[in-house]
Amino acid sequence: MTPAVLADLVRATAVDVLSTRGLDPAALPATVTIERPRNPEHGDYATNLALQVAKKLGVVPRDLAGWLADALTGTDAIASVDVAGPGFLNLRLAADAQGDIVREVLARGAAYGHGDRLAGVKINLEFVSANPTGPIHLGGTRWAAVGDALGRVLAAGGGDVTREYYFNDAGAQIDRFVRSLIAAAKGEPAPEDGYAGGYITDIAAEVLKQEPGALSADDSHEVFRRIGVNLMFEEIKRDLHDFGTDFDVYFHENLLHESGAVAKAIEQLKASGGLFFEDGAWWLRSTEYGDDKDRVVIKSDGDPAYIAGDIAYFLDKRSRGFDLCIYMLGADHHGYVGRLKAAAAAVGDDPGTVEVLIGQLVNLVSDGKPVRMSKRAGTVITMQDLVDAVGVDAARYAMTRSSADSSLDIDLDLLRKRSNDNPVFYVQYAHARLSSVLRNAADLGVTPGDAFELLDHEREGDLIRTVGEFPRVVATSAELREPHRVARYLEDLAGTYHRFYEACRVLPRGDEETTELHRARVQLCAATRQVFGNGLQLLGVTAPERM
Repeated sequence: MTPAVLADLVRATAVDVLSTRGLDPAALPATVTIERPRNPEHGDYATNLALQVAKKLGVVPRDLAGWLADALTGTDAIASVDVAGPGFLNLRLAADAQGDIVREVLARGAAYGHGDRLAGVKINLEFVSANPTGPIHLGGTRWAAVGDALGRVLAAGGGDVTREYYFNDAGAQIDRFVRSLIAAAKGEPAPEDGYAGGYITDIAAEVLKQEPGALSADDSHEVFRRIGVNLMFEEIKRDLHDFGTDFDVYFHENLLHESGAVAKAIEQLKASGGLFFEDGAWWLRSTEYGDDKDRVVIKSDGDPAYIAGDIAYFLDKRSRGFDLCIYMLGADHHGYVGRLKAAAAAVGDDPGTVEVLIGQLVNLVSDGKPVRMSKRAGTVITMQDLVDAVGVDAARYAMTRSSADSSLDIDLDLLRKRSNDNPVFYVQYAHARLSSVLRNAADLGVTPGDAFELLDHEREGDLIRTVGEFPRVVATSAELREPHRVARYLEDLAGTYHRFYEACRVLPRGDEETTELHRARVQLCAATRQVFGNGLQLLGVTAPERM
């Protein structure tokens, strides 16, 4: 019996109990919450249903819990039910009923853990969107890992996800980048407000290789802009692809200006009264929609402010049919939470269609000291620097295993270790160990069996119930936009599996006869390996069969 099926059973039993006693079943929640107690001695699962609804029904919670316990105790799948505290229900399942979790995992395979809560929801997930003025730094690397994992988790929840990269190819930063390229091509120092580093020299040289007369051309700035920005962006895309992060859409900011979308959005806001004119500039009435201050949209010199493009971009996303627009932005973008929601409201849309996730800074540590310099970028650590140091799997896992809204210190020395102290090694090794067990089972001719009623050892029960938690973890990760929950779950599963492995012999020794217990344990191992594979796939991390 899976946790979801148990929740349905408890609710159906509650409906019968309430109806029999003349109480209204409408007081029950649509879904009953089933959790695993922190203390295993309290049972396999617990629910606070009686505490939730007793007041609405006008009954004592512990009395209601007692009625439910009596009714559930008569169910074949339930071994025992105890009432605890003011009205909690602690439930223990029959061993065979727990085996249904193993059956479900093996039946659903790669789809185990997937749900349909987001079915029919079209989601635009915009992340990384680093300016094409240099290689992706650590902040962008974190969003590449977390954003890609979030996209996978949302899709596992049934969402129709489009991964989008907003290519900032307009504005002052691009001008500084181009001037830096021209200076490098001339052999001059970088402008005071420009960009430095080996990559600038490399790109400048490539521009001259493609256009030998670029420096003397009448439109020299445009030549360096056209070729240089494209070269930088192609490098960014290659680095992302090698990191396992690909996008469905690369949206060019410049198109919003060239197509007239920005001007159209401004006129729409003026017509609706969403803008007001003051001090020679046009302002968005964003304070009326919950922002902390009004925002300049058209500056006093007549040029659009950055938010003008944001408004046009939001309108474009909605015109493409997206129900939800998720923006994943860096630590210095807190102001965007209010302004983007205000912009949505100002154009007559629902602010709830906008979600802004803010990621915090990443620091690298080696030998107990901060790592500060990149060999190529000069002033920052890049994605490629991190991958060169620890590999893609370790880099992605390290970036995704912590909540993105907290700062992150990554210990390079730890990530290079092949030991249980290294979280990604710990999880991948569990998958490899399970793969080895299953290979050995096949070599010994131990065919899988389904006598799951024999899996009554404490460690077997722990492992089965932990495997059964995976769908809930994935659903919660999607709901809260927190893929790190999958990583932490996998670490918990690894620990639970290793304890099972030490306590319960899976394969017969020597001339020992193969029993139905061995066969059932082989199936449990197959189900556990499947969950590891599914979880690592959601994180974009490989699941090795040998290590």
